[in-house]
Amino acid sequence: MDILKHKASAKRGFLDGHFLIAMPGMKDDRFARAVIYVCAHSEEGAMGLIINQAQQMLFPDLLVQLGLMDEREAIRLPDSARNFVVRNGGPVDRSRGFVLHTGDYRVESSLPVSQDICLTATIDILRAISKGRGPRQALMALGYSGWGAGQLEREIQENGWLTCPAGPDLLFDADMDRKYDRVIASLGIDLAHLSPVAGHA
Repeated sequence: MDILKHKASAKRGFLDGHFLIAMPGMKDDRFARAVIYVCAHSEEGAMGLIINQAQQMLFPDLLVQLGLMDEREAIRLPDSARNFVVRNGGPVDRSRGFVLHTGDYRVESSLPVSQDICLTATIDILRAISKGRGPRQALMALGYSGWGAGQLEREIQENGWLTCPAGPDLLFDADMDRKYDRVIASLGIDLAHLSPVAGHA
């Protein structure tokens, strides 16, 4: 994923650490009512994780599938790890996992997204979470959402997405069913007044 390699050596992009909120007229069903956290944004493109779509797979099952523990060990996981929701991060590379987390946990591969939030895509953080030694707050996603150069900007211009700075409360909150409505409400917008059609002056 070139955009993340670029991010490791570049300054923060304009939309890094922002939410993308799918507008009611979103044409791509995979992103209907999606809230995406933007991890990297530059002239080369953008990468983010959908944070309000749950996967069928549970975190203990994922640890067993990755060979990090057997089923007996998975049963004895602390509640925080057993109840850790695995999310659908997007349609690209669904076999790859990403953990967004607070900056109190860092390993060499952790990439800072904003002042307080990091992205880690290595197995070390899964081991730490499974042992209750992970970050204070975290979310995990399989797959990601990606855009080529200028693509996201065009979609925003065409009324596909709203953007706003992402607060940690809404980012890490486990209530995924109401997250879309709550992010919209945090902007002071009534969903009934959002038009699915772009307007041009």
